Amino acid sequence: MEKSSASPAHPIVRQRLSDVIVGKIHDHIVRERLKPGDRLPTEQELANRFGVSRLAVREATKALGFLGILESNPRRGLTVGYNAFERVIPLLRIHPSNRNIPPDELIATRIVIETGVLPYIMKRMAERPAIYERLRAINETMSQSTASEQWIRHDLVFHQALLEESGLKTLVAFGELLQLFFQQFREDVTPDEWRFGVIKHGRIIDALRAGRLLDAGEEMRTHISSHTERAASAAGEPKHP
Repeated sequence: MEKSSASPAHPIVRQRLSDVIVGKIHDHIVRERLKPGDRLPTEQELANRFGVSRLAVREATKALGFLGILESNPRRGLTVGYNAFERVIPLLRIHPSNRNIPPDELIATRIVIETGVLPYIMKRMAERPAIYERLRAINETMSQSTASEQWIRHDLVFHQALLEESGLKTLVAFGELLQLFFQQFREDVTPDEWRFGVIKHGRIIDALRAGRLLDAGEEMRTHISSHTERAASAAGEPKHP
């Protein structure tokens, strides 16, 4: 029997359904030229249009809502958000999950970025003590979260604030891009892990205020690396023993 000379096919990387729906919602916004405040179809209408369940649409709209890309109001329904629209919408076409970048690569990228900005934050914090107070206040609010949705929202705000306080404006939009991806596997974080995340945040900003850059970097690396196991679980990979 003659062997085929064809090269092995590349493995198929499955996208989460919510990622696909995020892309479709983005396409709808662009195609219809919607502006902040404009209304979108209802979740049920979107589900019918995309041929998916309303629950799947809800997962996508919740992820977009955390970033302020969409807003939900009982009277108006879904609308295009104001807060992050101009910075995030243009980036959704190149969203990492749509380019099949492995989660562990994204985690490594986030470590590079968020440890890389720490020297800039530390320098600015020494000049402007209000930066520390802002970050501490966000973390304190996060510590009072009573539901997963609240914790995720405050965690997003905290890490986004870190990038903002670096003064490196070009990184802010990229940070929002990564945040949207990490929403995929944060929802199963337990309350104990929430509390540990708050502790890690506190250690990072305390080290920065004290001028201990190496300590802040190590705390950040271990904090972000804690997502590795959840990322593997989301991708359907076996957990390490």
